[in-house]
Amino acid sequence: MAATGDAAYIKQINRSLILQTIIEEKMISRADLSKLTALTRATISVQAADLLDDELVVETQLEHHSVGRRPIMLSINREAGFALGIDLDYGAMTFALSDLLGKLISLETVPLESMDYDDIIQTAAQQIARFQEQASSSRYGLVSVVVGVHGLVTLKEEVHFVPRFGWNNIRLKEDLERAAGLSITIENNANLCSLAERVFEHHDAKNLLGASLSSGIGLGIMMNESFFKGEDGFAGEPGHMIIVPNGKPCSCGNKGCWEQYGSESAFYHELAEKKGRDRVNHDDVRNWLQEEDKTVIEMIDSFIFYLSVGLNNMINLYNPAVVVLNSELLRIYPEAVARIEENLVSNISHYKHLHVSNLGKQACVLGACALGIKQFFQIPTLQLEAE
Repeated sequence: MAATGDAAYIKQINRSLILQTIIEEKMISRADLSKLTALTRATISVQAADLLDDELVVETQLEHHSVGRRPIMLSINREAGFALGIDLDYGAMTFALSDLLGKLISLETVPLESMDYDDIIQTAAQQIARFQEQASSSRYGLVSVVVGVHGLVTLKEEVHFVPRFGWNNIRLKEDLERAAGLSITIENNANLCSLAERVFEHHDAKNLLGASLSSGIGLGIMMNESFFKGEDGFAGEPGHMIIVPNGKPCSCGNKGCWEQYGSESAFYHELAEKKGRDRVNHDDVRNWLQEEDKTVIEMIDSFIFYLSVGLNNMINLYNPAVVVLNSELLRIYPEAVARIEENLVSNISHYKHLHVSNLGKQACVLGACALGIKQFFQIPTLQLEAE
C-alpha cells in the first residue's frame, strides 16, 4: 500500500509541475517541457497523454519552424472549465467568470436591494446558478466558486466579523453551499487582492504586501508565495494599528487607528465635511486637484503622510519585495508614489518596489478566480497575464 501511495503521490507532484510549466510557458513542446521540469521524456509522454485524455491540454503544430519536423506544442485548454470569483461588499456583489487562464468572460455588479443575510444568500445562489448554467457546456463546467469577504475570515473559512454588514460568527460557507448546491471557498478580500497582484502583475515577487485602502485598510500578505494568515486567520488588519495615540475614535473601540487617517473613506468623509456637502467622489477630487484647490491639496498631503507612517511600519515588519496600494484616490494623483517614497527614508525600512495597483476594483474578483484556478489544477503557484 505504501508503495502504491508513494507512486500516486509522485505522479500528482509531476502532474502539478507539468501543468504549472505549461501555464507559465503558454505553449511548449514535450522536449522543452522535459528540459524545464527535469523530468524524463517517458514521464512527460505518459503525463501528456493523460492530460490530453482529460482535455486539460491541447496540441498545436507550429506552422513555421526553420529546421526539421514541425514540433507539436502543448498548451492549456483554457475553455475546459471556468472559475467564478465573487466580491461580496456592502451594497453590491461583483461576479467575474474567467476561463482557466484567468481571462474574464463576464464581469457583472449586482446591487443588493436588501442587507438581510438570508436575502443576500439567495441573491448569491441565484447568480451562481446562472453562471453554472453558462459554464455547463464545457468539460468541467464551473470548477470553483470563491467569495471575497470584507472582514475577518478564520482558517476554517468561518466569517468571524464583517463591520459594514454587522455580521458576527456566521457560517456563510455552509449556508451558501446549501443554497447553491456546490462547494464554495470563502476568503478575505485583501488576501485575494494581493494574490491577484502576484498572479497577474508581479510574477517575481515571492514576498508581496497588497494594501486595500477603500472602506478601511486591509492588508493581503504574501510570504514565499503563500498567504500569511496568523494563528486564527486574522493577520492583515493593520487598519486598527494605532498611529496617533488618543486620536480619532474608531469603530473597533480604540482611538487613533491607521484607517481613521489613511483610508479613502476617512479622507472623503472629512473632505465632505470641509466642503459642506453630504458626499464627494473621485471626480470631485480630480477636478479640485486640477484647479489646485487649497483644501484638497492640504488633505492629500495629510493623507499621504499618515499613509506613509503605516506603510513604514508594515515594511519594517515584513520586508516585502513589492508593496501594492489599491486605491482609486491614489490613481488620480500622479505624484502619489513619489510623494510616499519621499517619506520612506529609514535605513531600516527595506522594500524593492512600490506601486499603485493597475487592477483597481477588479483585483478581488481576479484574485478569487486565480485562487479557484490554483485549486482546480492543484498547483502551488500561478502566473497569468491580465487581458
